[in-house]
Amino acid sequence: MTIEEQFSERLAQLRLEKGVSAREMSLAIGQCDNYINAIENKKNLPSMTGFFYICEYLEITPQKFFEFENKNPYKLDEIISYLKYLSPEELEHLTAFFKSITKKK
Repeated sequence: MTIEEQFSERLAQLRLEKGVSAREMSLAIGQCDNYINAIENKKNLPSMTGFFYICEYLEITPQKFFEFENKNPYKLDEIISYLKYLSPEELEHLTAFFKSITKKK
């Protein structure tokens, strides 16, 4: 898969997670109503400025946008926010748990 295809799919995935239509997102970032649709359909790519507006709208950093293996960055950020308050012992237990469930895949 090309980077352009990954970009288009990632944009659609993040937009759907946010629960907004392509038209709604396009208008919210100050573009014509089919702007996001054209990107998702691989007919166009955004300018660098456009990409930053997309990231701002999606409330995601550019770095996280390109972490294609991270299928749900919003949920991962939420989990990380909780982990910050755990004790070292609690973190050890969770680490062991995650190791045990990821070995099964």
